[in-house]
Amino acid sequence: MRIIFMGTPDFSVPILQALVDAGHDVVASYSQPPRRAGRGKTLTPTPVHARAEALGIPVRTPVTLRDPAAQAEFAGFAADLAVVAAYGLILPRAILNAPAHGCLNVHASLLPRWRGAAPIQRAILAGDAATGVCIMQMEAGLDTGPVLLRDETPIGAKTAGMMTDELSAMGARLMITTLADLPAYPPIVQPEDGVTYAAKIDKAETRLDFAQDAAAVERQTRAFNPPGAWFEIGGERVRVLAAEIVRSSGAPAPQDGTDNATGSVLDADLTIACAEGAIRPTLLQRAGRGVMTAPELLRGFAIPVGTQL
Repeated sequence: MRIIFMGTPDFSVPILQALVDAGHDVVASYSQPPRRAGRGKTLTPTPVHARAEALGIPVRTPVTLRDPAAQAEFAGFAADLAVVAAYGLILPRAILNAPAHGCLNVHASLLPRWRGAAPIQRAILAGDAATGVCIMQMEAGLDTGPVLLRDETPIGAKTAGMMTDELSAMGARLMITTLADLPAYPPIVQPEDGVTYAAKIDKAETRLDFAQDAAAVERQTRAFNPPGAWFEIGGERVRVLAAEIVRSSGAPAPQDGTDNATGSVLDADLTIACAEGAIRPTLLQRAGRGVMTAPELLRGFAIPVGTQL
């Protein structure tokens, strides 16, 4: 099958690779334009861009697909199908209609729950018991199209990074299964009940909010790993990559400046009071340093009991 692949981050790479390994003719790969990254602000291609070039697949990186010239070039590939996985650009109707069989999207949620940009993080933050992948026929609405195939997996104590890897592999498997016998998977219209939206993550959300209960704060550490949720002390940000709930229930922490005030350090093990309960970071990272345990951090970076974070 002649396929145009459209994706950008690491999540998308295994899906592109699976299409190639399955023998499909990937005639072009579309990705977000290269961006400056790293200390040297070097112009860096996206993960999909890099993998496509390594596979010898022509790469296109338009800033928009609303330009008629970009639409004509897309149509000129004469694809049977476009496979989309976390591409990051809105597809106008001219793009959706260009391939003979339209566009199929690998979406990392159990639609109609968590339509939108950040379904993995939102599912973890909300405390969902499970999430999954849907292979969806794309239409003009935001992740509103009918679903051809889906699978799910428990979230448990997984981080966003773990879930991304797992759901990427699941999406690759489901897409290859779908394409092996496309007529066998008739599109099923999404129900109107249960729709939620996974808004793009704002950087401010990655700051640990100790005004929540301990369970919600612990979910923050998993939802934002990578790159890591954080707290601030002495003007320095410290990332928390993992934490344990050490007291999950009880009276809300006092707000009168006492040692048990929300966000205060309760003991020498870096237990931190939340609005209800407390958490203890287990893996942390200072700027420019490696990942370390709480005891390792505290040996060279004192955080006294009573410190307000």
